Amino acid sequence: MKVSTIKQVLLYISVVLIKMNLLPKIIYEDSDILVLDKPAGLLVHSSENSQSLTLADWIVGQFPEILEVGEVALNKKGEEIARPGIVHRLDRDTSGVMVVAKNQESFLFLKEQFKNREVQKKYQAIVHGVFKDAEGLKVVDLPIGRSKSDPRLRVASKKASSKLREAITEYQILETLGDFSYVEASPKTGRTHQIRAHFKALQHPVVCDFLYAKGKTCPANFGLGRHALHAYSLKIKLPKGELREFIAPLPSDMATALEKLRQAC
Repeated sequence: MKVSTIKQVLLYISVVLIKMNLLPKIIYEDSDILVLDKPAGLLVHSSENSQSLTLADWIVGQFPEILEVGEVALNKKGEEIARPGIVHRLDRDTSGVMVVAKNQESFLFLKEQFKNREVQKKYQAIVHGVFKDAEGLKVVDLPIGRSKSDPRLRVASKKASSKLREAITEYQILETLGDFSYVEASPKTGRTHQIRAHFKALQHPVVCDFLYAKGKTCPANFGLGRHALHAYSLKIKLPKGELREFIAPLPSDMATALEKLRQAC
């Protein structure tokens, strides 16, 4: 591809993401990794159900040398999915910190940490309801499987259509705000929708989660167009050996919702 064409593609991707307020922020960069703050609404990589621009598109546009980094992934149709340097993912409407490998050696190094559960992750969320016991660290140890009624969902139930897989989440209540709670959760396993499914099982689904909080009101005054879940921090060992914690500040939509709740109390 000509340099001029690459520049045009890069400009197009950036302009579209800026217009949609979906431009990722670089928190940290060195010769081995990128640490990004992914905005809510941005898909990490393509799928057979979406043709939208993705984080993977932006990565290749900004860092074309990362294109061949990682492993080949296939969708349900057997088509290859571009996942340049992507070691882990966040749901489309979950904002927050992600790490991306810039070379194959770093990819394998990071992948091993995720596989061995050595990465420490903290999420922050606003959930429905008030917890009876709001003190101290709690543990949810409930295996998760795919829902029979809706394959998009994961459920902590023996009625799941797929094999139940171990899922452990630690959490603590940061604030009780009227009929809602502000919580911090640390998944010890990396199952799809783990935090969302676990809080649903606790009868405290994430606010404005249109998959897991059906029947619950998404308060219009919150100004949230997505579920109130944010990947706040990621503690990981860098390829050069240094242990670092990276933080993505709470985005403005969740910060505004929390402020409105505090004012109402």
